[in-house]
Amino acid sequence: MKSYLSLIPISARVRRQQNRMTLLCIFFAVFLVTAVFSMAEMGVRMEQSRLSDKQNALTFQDILNSEMGQSLFLAAAVLFVLILIAGVLMISGSINANVAQRTRFFGMMRCISMSRRQIIRFVRLEALNWCKTAIPAGVLLGILSSWGLCAALRFLVGEEFTSIPLFGVSAAGIVSGVAMGTVTVMLAARSPARRAARVSPVTAVSGNADSGRTALPEKTRRHPSAVLPEGLRTRNHAVPAQRRHGRSVCPGVFRIELFLGIRHALSARKNLILMTGSFALSILLFLCFTVLIDFVGCLMPQSAAASDIDISSADGTNSIDSGLAGVLGSMDGVKHVYGRRSALDLSAQLNSGGTLLFCTADLVSFDDFDLECLKKDRVLKRGSDLSKIYGDSGCVLAAWDPYSSWEIGDTVKIGEEDLEIAGLLNYDPFSSDGLTHGSLTLIASGETFARLTGTTGYSLLMIQTTVDADDEDVAALRAAAGSEYTFQDKRGQRTAGTYLAFVLCVYAFLAIITLVSVLNIINSISMSVSSRICQYGSMRAVGMDNRQLAAMIAAEAFTYALGGCALGCLIGLPLSKLLYGLLITAHFPYAVWQFPAASLLLILGVIFLATAAAAWLPTRRVKRLSVTETITFL
Repeated sequence: MKSYLSLIPISARVRRQQNRMTLLCIFFAVFLVTAVFSMAEMGVRMEQSRLSDKQNALTFQDILNSEMGQSLFLAAAVLFVLILIAGVLMISGSINANVAQRTRFFGMMRCISMSRRQIIRFVRLEALNWCKTAIPAGVLLGILSSWGLCAALRFLVGEEFTSIPLFGVSAAGIVSGVAMGTVTVMLAARSPARRAARVSPVTAVSGNADSGRTALPEKTRRHPSAVLPEGLRTRNHAVPAQRRHGRSVCPGVFRIELFLGIRHALSARKNLILMTGSFALSILLFLCFTVLIDFVGCLMPQSAAASDIDISSADGTNSIDSGLAGVLGSMDGVKHVYGRRSALDLSAQLNSGGTLLFCTADLVSFDDFDLECLKKDRVLKRGSDLSKIYGDSGCVLAAWDPYSSWEIGDTVKIGEEDLEIAGLLNYDPFSSDGLTHGSLTLIASGETFARLTGTTGYSLLMIQTTVDADDEDVAALRAAAGSEYTFQDKRGQRTAGTYLAFVLCVYAFLAIITLVSVLNIINSISMSVSSRICQYGSMRAVGMDNRQLAAMIAAEAFTYALGGCALGCLIGLPLSKLLYGLLITAHFPYAVWQFPAASLLLILGVIFLATAAAAWLPTRRVKRLSVTETITFL
């Protein structure tokens, strides 16, 4: 052996299975950054192609000054920082556990005169050795993923994405991926390298003394027999035991195996911080990125009732013949035809909680399809009963905002008719900012509107076209509508493709966050168990059974999980509300932050399921080893 550094490839081959999860963490970090920056560059090229059609001379500065170019690079930079933080926490925790598992090895290296500086260099170069495999694989998958996403945007989404490059190779994506892998590993290896350098030569003889010394409280260390399961006897010690359901207990609280598992998690403070911080960051990222979905929904609101063609009366009155809807609905290229009628500034009397208020109200009619879309779009407040609105009824819906005084169950008297408010909309769809500004807007069925006002004509007819509708079909519709009405073709204003693309990107990132969290949990728990495998062997040698061993490992794993979940919720929920206020409420005053129960339950469920799997996998591995193998395990 020419140098101590030639041990690095040998160690990588011997510890291939133990290093697998660390390689996966590096691989996913590189893959994410490569894919994100590659997609950002493809978006810039698409924007460049679009602007080139309008300008003859186009520079890179023009792209940077465009709104889309700035948004793409800002989003990519934010994602880079978030992935860097997550990667450093995960990989650092993995390397820390790796170093803790090989305490005896580093002690032996110190015995043969390896200096602390050489130990630090060894750990850092060993970490960089993993990059030889993980970084190229991550970059390659990132490029392939960007090709797949570009193809999906071009052929499935279409619209403004028809000019996006299909098989472009992004230099920015490759460079950023390589930089991410290298920087993350170097940052993550700093603390474990210093920890390995502090190992004394005495540890080569005593084994993992540090973890064993901190695993038990002082009183327990003075009386080793106190940690043995109940009923065990040795020649030198009689084991005192307190009986509770036939098991040893930590006085008044836990059984001894649960107590030991919790102590294992709490004793290594740095490892505890890394583990809980990693879990908390996963929850924090998940909660924050779910806000982006709401933000995109507010920027580009999608409605099942969004029309492709509008036909409106020239003077805004209900002058469109109601029979025109049937004529247009039978023509080629038409999917749905639905209309609205309106009666403004009607004298009304609102009875809200026994208080009578005189006001004016705007009454708007929705056809059945329009009413059904309200439910599909989930714009009705909880407690609303849409079934009461259909047909000729005495019930209406009302637009609402956080400052409105009316509630479900209130009544509104228009003329001689008393109408019950059977449901509320989350916002006012007829207001530019979504607020009611104190005005009462009521939505009724077409039959109810006709009974109240005696009007059957429409003020607006809306048409949704089929996928295969062409310009000839639209021209035929224009001719059938006649010249007395205003005809507006809105097919070019569709935003469904852009909305779908953004939402898919956010959900994809959330899915990858979840996957990386699961891998990190499994890896961290597995490495933690491996670092204490000699202790487990000693406990099995003095009589600890497999069930107690499994309970001890599970207690350690769930201690990390509970701490991480508590910290993640403590930081993530206020941050989610803060981001919601900055991104959404500040620009859309009608939007109100709601407790993200579904998102929180989802990520917490994934974390606890992953923790259970993470505790079960290493437990099964330890059980398969004989007692002598676990005691002499290196």
